Amino acid sequence: MSITINAFGTQAADAKLEKMSISRRATGKRDVHIEILYCGVCHSDIHTARNEWLNSTYPVVPGHEIIGRVLEVGSRVRRFKIGDLVGVGCMVDSCGECHSCKGDLEQFCEKGCTWTYNSPEPDFGRTYGGYSTHVVVDQDFVLKIPENIDVRGAAPLLCAGITTWSPLKHWKIGRKDRVGVVGLGGLGHMGIKFASALGAHVVMITRSPEKASDAEALGAHEVLISTDAKAMQAQANSFDFILNTIPVGHEMDPYIGLLKIDATMVLVGAVEPLEPFHGGGLMMGRKRIAGSLIGGIAETQEMLDFCGKHNIVCDVEMIGMPEINEAYERIVASDVKYRFVIDMQSLKE
Repeated sequence: MSITINAFGTQAADAKLEKMSISRRATGKRDVHIEILYCGVCHSDIHTARNEWLNSTYPVVPGHEIIGRVLEVGSRVRRFKIGDLVGVGCMVDSCGECHSCKGDLEQFCEKGCTWTYNSPEPDFGRTYGGYSTHVVVDQDFVLKIPENIDVRGAAPLLCAGITTWSPLKHWKIGRKDRVGVVGLGGLGHMGIKFASALGAHVVMITRSPEKASDAEALGAHEVLISTDAKAMQAQANSFDFILNTIPVGHEMDPYIGLLKIDATMVLVGAVEPLEPFHGGGLMMGRKRIAGSLIGGIAETQEMLDFCGKHNIVCDVEMIGMPEINEAYERIVASDVKYRFVIDMQSLKE
């Protein structure tokens, strides 16, 4: 059995997103049926809609930053009840049996997790995302959203939030650390907020001097202009950790030079080839470059609870569903502070 709902998606890489109907599975014993209130817009949505990662199967309905209310629960669901405020992030299933899944690292499922959209869905074709009025998800992949925070700003926490939270927690960032955040966008602004709330001394690293006041308002203690050679040299070998959120290939050597001995720079933005860098920059200081991909369900819930305690949300611009194509162009042009969120009431209307 299935239900038919309204959604917004695309039929081809070169087509605009438009209104369409999709099917969701009926609520199973372990399922939570959610009425979607808000959905964030991630650059990954654009990559998938436009087949820029060469793995899209159409039609594509993007959206993996979902906030909603529970409409129905299956007979075996115990963690949620009708009316609960909940979220769904980048994943909706995994094998649950491999080493990664048993270690609460479902994002690294050895058999491949089921992404919220554009993934095979056993017995039901492919997954469709949150640009829709409803979604049905296994209870183990549904998250509790703190009621005290702005639910609109909470939506991007389910991707941008966990993408920046996970490496900060994994590398145990705290009060003694000097942390650089490279790039002030959807990821970077959350990196500043989280690192600051964790007690670190936060330095925003940017090419754009005009972003200094915004960075300081978000919680940065300093701003370092990466195109200022003297300023970069003055801060060489001074950072315990750098969170690199630049979303495109770029020169790495200037940032490697900022790291202390045994320090780490983590990439969370550039899902593409990087420019060659000099191996000596790593060897002279035993420095490390690492990567990080969202977080598991338990870690995402930890992040949401932290946000509830510290009243942290993303800075967002609200749009209606019919504005999504324009929003995509603005994201590509870096013309948003700092994430778009769709009011899904606009799709129902």
